[in-house]
Amino acid sequence: MSDPDTRPHIDYAALAGDIKRWAIELGFADAGISGTDLGADEQHLERWLDDGHHGEMEYMARHGAKRSRPAELEPGTQRVISVRMDYIPPGTANAWGVIEDAEAGYVARYALGRDYHKLMRSRLQKLADRIHSVVGDFGYRAYVDSAPVLEKALARNAGLGWIGKHTVLINKRAGSYFFLGELYTDLPLPVDPPASAHCGSCNRCIDICPTQAIVGPYRLDARRCISYLTIELKGSIPEALRAPMGNRIFGCDDCQLICPWNKFAQETTEPDFAPRHSLDGAKLIDLFGWSEEEFLKRTEGMAIRRTGYEGWLRNIAVALGNAPTSAAVTAALEAQAEHVSPVVREHVQWALARHHR
Repeated sequence: MSDPDTRPHIDYAALAGDIKRWAIELGFADAGISGTDLGADEQHLERWLDDGHHGEMEYMARHGAKRSRPAELEPGTQRVISVRMDYIPPGTANAWGVIEDAEAGYVARYALGRDYHKLMRSRLQKLADRIHSVVGDFGYRAYVDSAPVLEKALARNAGLGWIGKHTVLINKRAGSYFFLGELYTDLPLPVDPPASAHCGSCNRCIDICPTQAIVGPYRLDARRCISYLTIELKGSIPEALRAPMGNRIFGCDDCQLICPWNKFAQETTEPDFAPRHSLDGAKLIDLFGWSEEEFLKRTEGMAIRRTGYEGWLRNIAVALGNAPTSAAVTAALEAQAEHVSPVVREHVQWALARHHR
């Protein structure tokens, strides 16, 4: 970070207004500015880790306090500019309709198109370039899920929304279907008031979770979360959680779909987020037939790559085990019964046993 004392006089209040305007011009839906104090959130994170709710996500426990202390992660940081970007494309197949179609595979709506990381990072860099054109050299670093950052807490403090009982950020005017990114900076910008919470007595997200992963308000046990099971977890999915997964093969949106605030959700204007390969409602048998080469080619530049081909087949095998019994389903499973991966074989055998009961 650079030394702010060496800068000429800058109207930081006017600059803050410009930054928010520039963010909108660059395609972000909203922007806000917060300080760096995350003391209460640090305690919440420590309790979550102590309870083991992070499962195999060891990276959540790394880096000590840097995740909750921005100035330790990036020395000199005084403010954090948080941005959000809506991701639901217009014309996407109805989510509940896909979940209710047991022959289709449900992919979390955020993952249907291009991976957002590079796109948002590029735009954050453009935002930094615009700031530089006004103030000259300044210290900054852009983050989009790329470092230990408590992005939801920072966005809440920047006024972009409150953290709901399902632990997802909710915006009063736009629901929760959006990505977050941050620009750590040494500029002493005026901060925005934090967002107030508006979940009230509503517990719909807790009640609807297929695997009861939301173990209490604002408490998520990732080890039970379908998003964790289908993306982060490597190896076998616990048998007790396979049937509740239904046809969800990459991520899960139930807690967001049921949230009443998402009646205000805004569709994205970003064409790169449009569904690829009909993944907003493709049939499980068709997806299960992808070769590894096809998987790698068709998921290039997409978040789905994170699960890997083995994880992709594992997840679809579970969904096929939960699908209605038919000759086509059993034939698809039997075709993978001798797969080279023991993980895939295990889940295929489990699925076949479901249909041969």
